[in-house]
Amino acid sequence: MRTLIQRFSLVSVLLSALAVSAQEPALQAPATITAGSPFVVSVKGQSKATLYLLGPSHVVKRVIDLGQDIPIPGEDVTASGIYQIVACGPADCATRSLDVMPAPAARLSFSLHPSRVPVSARNAVNATALVFDRYYNTVLVPAQVNFRISVTSQPPSQRSVQTLRGIASFQMDSRPSQGTLEVTAALGDVAEPRVIQQVASEACSLRMTATSNGRAVNLQTDPIRDCAGNPLPDGTIVSFTKIDNAGKSTVDTPIKKDRAIAQFAVSGPARISVACGVVVGNEVSLGGGQ
Repeated sequence: MRTLIQRFSLVSVLLSALAVSAQEPALQAPATITAGSPFVVSVKGQSKATLYLLGPSHVVKRVIDLGQDIPIPGEDVTASGIYQIVACGPADCATRSLDVMPAPAARLSFSLHPSRVPVSARNAVNATALVFDRYYNTVLVPAQVNFRISVTSQPPSQRSVQTLRGIASFQMDSRPSQGTLEVTAALGDVAEPRVIQQVASEACSLRMTATSNGRAVNLQTDPIRDCAGNPLPDGTIVSFTKIDNAGKSTVDTPIKKDRAIAQFAVSGPARISVACGVVVGNEVSLGGGQ
């Protein structure tokens, strides 16, 4: 019984030794490097072999001499991610994994949305910056992006946002006055400016006057502005609606030089209203002519 136990123990020790030996890598390479950094690979042996570098974006194949250091240029590891290094000799293959991390932040991609925004709109402007290294790998290490906000006739302001998974973003209100809104995202010496247009909001206190001339009535609005006093842009549609003995009819006309005008033929008593977008103005009642 003791002899059997001794033999079993000896077999266990040998199997453990073989397992440790099998786990010892014949291929030596770093476990982690930075994108674009050269490194050295060495493989035990004394013959020729084939080295493969399998990366996220391409594959490199080279014939090497075992037992010598093999330099790998940085241009072969510019894409971040997990690489496999495989060396195949006459008898077998050895493999190692290599984790290529992004290089330091060096580039920005910046978007400012939307291209046109009404004034005084809450959280209406979205600024998003993506941070990359020189090889366009997303930099996951937190970085500070500085945003400079410039508005016509107002002093500029600053805002700093730390990236999360390579993204720095924030929302802000549009300003009360129409005009250009410029936001510049900066990371070190790299700066990306973007410009959007702030336009007048909905019409405020919409009013019109009517002048009757026999069977026709001429209509004209007061200067159409939003509640902050910004004039609505030319081309904005104003709707005039008439109800009389002939029924109901509507005329859509664009604003020109802050005002909108229209003309109706009326039959009998008439009621005429005006609207611009969701804003309804005053109503005019006319006796009408026969």
